[in-house]
This record gives sequence, C-alpha cells and structure tokens, in this order.
Amino acid sequence: MEKLQNFINGTYVPPKNGQYIDNYEPATGQVYALIPDSDEEDVLAAVDAAEKAFPIWSNMSIEERSKILVRLSEGIERNMDEFVQAESRDNGKPVSLAAHVDIPRAVSNFHFFATAITHFASESHHMEGVGINFTTRKPIGIVGCISPWNLPLYLFSWKIAPALAAGNCVIAKPSEITPYTAYMLGKMAQEAGMPAGVLNILHGTGPKVGDAIVKHPKIKAISFTGGTKTGEYIARTAGPMFKKLSLELGGKNPNIIFADCNFDDMLSTTIRSSFANQGQICLCGSRIFVERPIYEKFKEAFVAKVSRSKVSFPSDPEAKLGAIVSEAHMEKILSYIALAKEEGGTVLTGGNRVHLPAPHDQGYYIEPTIIEGLSYDCRTNQEEIFGPVVTITPFDTEEEALMMANSTMYGLAGTIWTTNLNRAHRVADQLQSGIVWVNAWLVRDLRTPFGGVKASGVGREGGWEALRFFTEAKNIFIKYE
Repeated sequence: MEKLQNFINGTYVPPKNGQYIDNYEPATGQVYALIPDSDEEDVLAAVDAAEKAFPIWSNMSIEERSKILVRLSEGIERNMDEFVQAESRDNGKPVSLAAHVDIPRAVSNFHFFATAITHFASESHHMEGVGINFTTRKPIGIVGCISPWNLPLYLFSWKIAPALAAGNCVIAKPSEITPYTAYMLGKMAQEAGMPAGVLNILHGTGPKVGDAIVKHPKIKAISFTGGTKTGEYIARTAGPMFKKLSLELGGKNPNIIFADCNFDDMLSTTIRSSFANQGQICLCGSRIFVERPIYEKFKEAFVAKVSRSKVSFPSDPEAKLGAIVSEAHMEKILSYIALAKEEGGTVLTGGNRVHLPAPHDQGYYIEPTIIEGLSYDCRTNQEEIFGPVVTITPFDTEEEALMMANSTMYGLAGTIWTTNLNRAHRVADQLQSGIVWVNAWLVRDLRTPFGGVKASGVGREGGWEALRFFTEAKNIFIKYE
C-alpha cells in the first residue's frame, strides 16, 4: 500500500514520528493509501526550510517568480489525466466533474496569480507643496494555508498561488481526508524549478499539524477554508498573536426564485446548484424559496428531474452524483434527513443511502434529497448540512423571501431568479451575503473578491484582495525641499 510523504525543503520525506493514518476511497469504503500523521516536529522542519528560502524567493524578480508559477500550472496541465483520476478517487466525485471543474480550475488559479502579480501595483498620494506619499507592498514572510476536502486541489491552489506569487514561503496543509493531489503537487513544484523550502506541504490532522501551524510564532498569516467551529478556534488562537487571518467558513445559501423567471434555465441551473459535487460545495443553494404562483409547477418538475439523477461510482460516465467524501460525513447527512422528518418535513424524493454492487458495495452514497414542509427557522433550515439535501419553501412577498433568506447565521452566497431588473438590484442589495448571482450560479471571475459575511468568514480571497492579504503595506512620505 502506498505511503504518502510530506514535501519539505523541496523533497519528499516521511513524518518525523513515523506514524500514518488511513486514507479511504469513498467509492469503495476501503483503505487505499496511508497518510503521514504529522505533528509539531514536521512543522518545525518546514518553518526552518521556509526561513532559509524566504530571502531567495522574496528577493527574486517578479518576472522570475511568475515564470516558475506558470511552469507549475503547465505541469499540472501536462499531467491532467493523472490529477483528474487521483482527485476523483480520493474525493469520490464523478471523473467528469474533476475533469471539467477541479483540475482545470487549479491550473487557472496558478496561471492567474502568476500573471496577476506582474500587474499588481500600489498607490501614491501627492500633497501639493508638501511632499508625496507612496505605498510599498512586501511579502509577509512565512504563511500557513489550510484547505478543505470538498474541492481539494482547486481550493488548495486558490490559497497557495497568491501567497507564492506575492513572495511568501508557504506551509500548507491539505485535508487529511483528501490529500492525494496536494501530495502530487510537490513533484510539479520540483519540475517547475521552485527553490527548496518555498512550498512545504504537510499532511495530517487538524488537532496535530493544523494546530501547530496556527500556533507557530514565525507563521505570520493563516488562510483557512473549512467549518465555522474550526474558524472560531483559529480566530481565538491566532488573534492574540496578531496574525493576519483569512477565514472562509460555512454557508447555508438561499436560492430565491420569482414567478417571472426563465423557468427552464432556472430549473436546470437549480439542479446543478443543489447537487453539484454531491452538494459538497460551500456555494450550493440548500434553501430554495419559490414564489407561490409557480411553487407547485417548480416542485413537480424539480422532483421529477432530480429523482432520475443517477448516483453511481465516480468512473461511471452516466453518474450525476458520486460518493460522499467519508463515512462520518455520510452519517452526518443521514442524521439531518432524519431530523428533518422529526421537524415535520416531508421527503419528496431521496432520503436514503444508496447501495451499489461490488466492489462499490461499501461506498458512501446518498440519494439526492428534496424536503418540503419545514419552517424557515428549524434546525434543518438553519444548520449547514453540506450534502445532497435541499429544502423547498413557498413565499408570497419579496419581503418574506428576504426575511427567510437572511435568517441564518451564515452569509456566503445567494442566487436570485427574476427577469425584473429593478427587483434583481433591490433583492441583491438586501441579501446579507458576500456573493450574489442573478439568473446564474457559480460563474466565477478570478479577479473578483470571494468570501462571506456573518459566520461565513472574515476577509476576502481572489484577485487583488488575495494579493493584498498576503502582503504588508508600508506608507513612505518624502517631503519636498
């Protein structure tokens, strides 16, 4: 059985303690690799390597750093098939999704920030007859990047690409549930000519290696994507150390559908926004609010189409949904479906675990599930489930839809369906959300800020926002003589 290794100081090395944890294949429920169970000793080694590398990397010309990151993106692209197969196997998602979304987006992330840094500029402010202020932006130093399991390489690269482009050295931890493509990335960094110690990739659990990254005094910034509870802990721990924090946390996103929408376009997109990646995307719309005049029409069409969605093993070309990422997460999702029934909800379709023939008979599969009849403020509608489960609720007025949409502790993303331009502007403005799509979902321009409000996070990723986060601003004033 393959043993993954950490990537420290430009080479692959085993964990200092010699301990490993099991890596399960979600499609089969079987262990297929072993992951380093890293701890503080591995973090110390990575920080030491990063300290030595930082003067080399930060003083390298922007053009040369850019070329290395472009070569890194090209390395992933050359090995696209291997990355796609690895991502699908490790995460349980359909191969088609990894091939069309996850790995191409990782390529784009590296290429975007590789070129963006060459256009990154600061400001100057002229004071008439007095002098001039100008702002410099320097890399922070050593930064920690901790990414989740749902879009493994996609979100891993979304963090480390701007950090590296800005001139920082990175200590990165992928999720221990989906480590494989991050493990493969070390080889791409080697082939791209990245100096040893610039990018260090450590595997293991949050309480052991993640916590050591957050607490290390020489790691000056933390970029984290994951659960709100973990984000709270990181903020409590890193805040008193005055570290810069970017926290992209949970979501319970509303999808507001008005009667004047383009029905066919809305329906096909809503199926995707509900169940893409088995509903395991922080941007999925899990609460669907439908204006009453089209509620029954929507319910009938939505249930009919979703009930025909095929749940299957990831390499099945007909699979619309693959496996849930882990057994523990599958059980969590099933517990929320049971809770919804206790709260008075009616399951219109789905709601059950799916059992496939061998060798996938022990895999983690759940039917796409639609529930109606729940109050907007019940636990099922307020707590993040992060799976193939949505609720549908009718509304009568714009004010009622907004009240329900804004009722949760979260505020990451929202979707609005209407052909009324005034309403689109009005509702989008009043949604308590960091991202709003009108008549679309998951259209992403890498130049735009990404992040949420309320318990969905602190700070923004993407575009100039990411490069600003990973740099420190200094204002210099020069007096005119």
